[in-house]
Amino acid sequence: MFQPDTQFLIDQWSGMARRPGVRAGVPSRAELEPERLAARLPRAFLLERRGDETLFRLAGSWLESFHGEALKGAHFLDVWRTASRPLVAAGVAQTFREARPVAIVALAGSLEAPIEILLTPLRGVSGQPDLLLGLYAPAGGFIMPVDASRLLTARVTVGVGEPGRPALTLAAVGGRRVA
Repeated sequence: MFQPDTQFLIDQWSGMARRPGVRAGVPSRAELEPERLAARLPRAFLLERRGDETLFRLAGSWLESFHGEALKGAHFLDVWRTASRPLVAAGVAQTFREARPVAIVALAGSLEAPIEILLTPLRGVSGQPDLLLGLYAPAGGFIMPVDASRLLTARVTVGVGEPGRPALTLAAVGGRRVA
């Protein structure tokens, strides 16, 4: 069971993904109405995939305050502890590959406060799925001391719902393997 804010964004994204004209289960960024996030907007972010890198394109004021710096242009993996980065990178790849939300259950800072980070894929202006809409959903009573570490520790990633794309399979046509 997800935190209410995580579930809210899952529901919003799922509604956008079911609209007519959505290709391969990934809605376009143009379909996103930021005002629907309302009070969650300061904890929302937009990531841009450039090759193997995922960079912050936009970050809400709560995120920048939490991490203590402007995040635009920063690498998404840089807000995670080194040991967590492979798991987070796999979660990012999964959301694009499977065209569905991925929730990262994590601990924040040295106090290990529970937090969920949701990633949902979007198509950019190129028409390719190269953006991620995300949301930090901290547990209630989330207060971090000023001098505490702000790095996140990933515990598990969870694909949410059915994949929006069928899994690739190999087939043989005339003795040749094709995808």
